[in-house]
Amino acid sequence: MTTHTMTRSILGTALAAGLVLGGLAPAAHAATAPATFGPSGYGGITLGMSAKAAKASGKIAPVGANDSAACTGWALKAHPIGRDTIGLYISKKHGVAVIFAPKGAKTPEGIGLGSTSQQIKKAYPKLKTAASGYPYVDIPGKSHAYYSFLLNKGKVYEMALGLHKQDCVN
Repeated sequence: MTTHTMTRSILGTALAAGLVLGGLAPAAHAATAPATFGPSGYGGITLGMSAKAAKASGKIAPVGANDSAACTGWALKAHPIGRDTIGLYISKKHGVAVIFAPKGAKTPEGIGLGSTSQQIKKAYPKLKTAASGYPYVDIPGKSHAYYSFLLNKGKVYEMALGLHKQDCVN
């Protein structure tokens, strides 16, 4: 099992259990990215946006890896997070369900890849910990969505924006 498959499996298990955990293996990231990741979306794609609307935007491209009967994997054309790596999931039932942050993207509170666990705690005083041990927080003013953070040695190496109610990862 590859690291990518293994971390996707961990992600799927956590999200299926109602936990919020965004995760991929670290990947090469695009050098250019808009400054703001969230609170409603990223790169012109918003959480809950229908597949039809997201495709019509011209901002996404199919990846095909890890597709299921319920969801499909996509890349943000202008902000890829790595070759053959999923940048977002679209649920047939809920629309855009999870978006992963590329290098350089930051939340409105200034958190991005490379931020420390202390910076996350300061930016998000209501930070919670999933059963898996990863921190997450309801997005301020958007209780239907969350940010999740994967940490390595106390620093964010993966960050996701997602819907609490989603069915993309088993």
